[in-house]
Amino acid sequence: MKPSRTAAAVAAAALAAVGLAACSDDEPDDGRTHITVTIDAGLEQAAIDAFNARIDQFEEAHPDIAVETQEYTWTAGTFTAQLAGGTLPDVFVVPFTDGRGLIERGQIADIGDLTAELPYRDQYNPNIAAAGEDAEGDLWAVPIAAYGQGLHYNRTLFEAAGLDPDAPPTTWDEIQAAAKTITEETGEAGYAVMTNDNTGGWILTTVVNALGGRTEADGKATIDTPAMREALTRLQAMRWDDQSMGDDFLYDWATINQAFASGRIGMYVSGGGNYGNLFTQNALNPDDYGLTVLPLAEGPDSGVLGGGTLAAVSPSAEADEQAAAVEWIDFYYMEKLTDQAAAVADAEVKAETDQPVGAPELPVFDKATYDEQQSWIAEFVNVPVDQMAPYTSQVFDQPLLTEPVHATQEVYAVLDTVVQTILTEEGADIDALLAQAQTDAQAAIDAAA
Repeated sequence: MKPSRTAAAVAAAALAAVGLAACSDDEPDDGRTHITVTIDAGLEQAAIDAFNARIDQFEEAHPDIAVETQEYTWTAGTFTAQLAGGTLPDVFVVPFTDGRGLIERGQIADIGDLTAELPYRDQYNPNIAAAGEDAEGDLWAVPIAAYGQGLHYNRTLFEAAGLDPDAPPTTWDEIQAAAKTITEETGEAGYAVMTNDNTGGWILTTVVNALGGRTEADGKATIDTPAMREALTRLQAMRWDDQSMGDDFLYDWATINQAFASGRIGMYVSGGGNYGNLFTQNALNPDDYGLTVLPLAEGPDSGVLGGGTLAAVSPSAEADEQAAAVEWIDFYYMEKLTDQAAAVADAEVKAETDQPVGAPELPVFDKATYDEQQSWIAEFVNVPVDQMAPYTSQVFDQPLLTEPVHATQEVYAVLDTVVQTILTEEGADIDALLAQAQTDAQAAIDAAA
């Protein structure tokens, strides 16, 4: 890691935190435009080295721009605080669900004129582009990745429990049975769920979607439904009857990744493209890893919840910094999806530093473009693709559902409480919980209207 970059990012964050925002006069007088860009917190050294190698490549191609890094990982609570405190880097990432609200409130830079010049601007899947567009169709935030939810499972725990890791569960009944067996045979949690920082609502919505339900439709909360009741009844049975969910019921995205990677969880639901985070931030043993699709209920309404990530620019960035930021977004996130030479350069750096190449993602453009990009980097793929085949062979055939569009994070927060109560209070009244959640979710949607 290059200390000068880290030190600069830490210093900038500290100054902003006490209200002493740095102005352009504080930047090194080297004639370059200086920007800070996000790097995931908690990366292994090899991943940091790979990131810095890409910065070196960018600065060589853009000698008038200097790039410094700032550690950042999006969570609902910390992002709100960083946004209010002005401590975000010039380039940062947010989930699809945050895009429209940030745009409407003017909390990110309007880079629509700059993104309009990107050569692939009109190639986006319209449903994906919409997450970063304003009401006029200008792209304020660039979609850089998309995902469909999947079931991550630990092959080593499956084998220890006498289960076949090459034949993962295909129904929710099979998931429940496998979880019980894993706990009985290994003592580890057979199945776990997130519950904190809006992730409990996110995963509960995922399961409800797979069962054919929704949590919001046409601006109305749809919480108190048979699909929601089915999801919570099963969760309650797994927790209290089967005792197959361990003893930690306050997971968020980061902590459940840590627990899974360390072999303490047999199965959990999260984005299908999560392998990179598990490997680079949590030292996952690739031999342990398995990935399959979520079971979908019969009928036309069931589907897999999808989402993605947007790259945005700080509203405090000056015009030259905004232009430099879009150059970085194009170089680091997008060129590897659209340009063969860039895709190979990115994959080569990652492979040389033992970083994951070839983990599954959903295409932000179309599947043909995605398949072509995968063919460019085929020689560098170093992830256990065979162990992900139960997912990659089926996910493109699953109906993809978008996340709720009204007060998404607020509704997820309401559902966090429901999930936490189910897991921590034996005999919790599901009917009462859903009635209250229905009221609270509708109030959140009305307040956001």
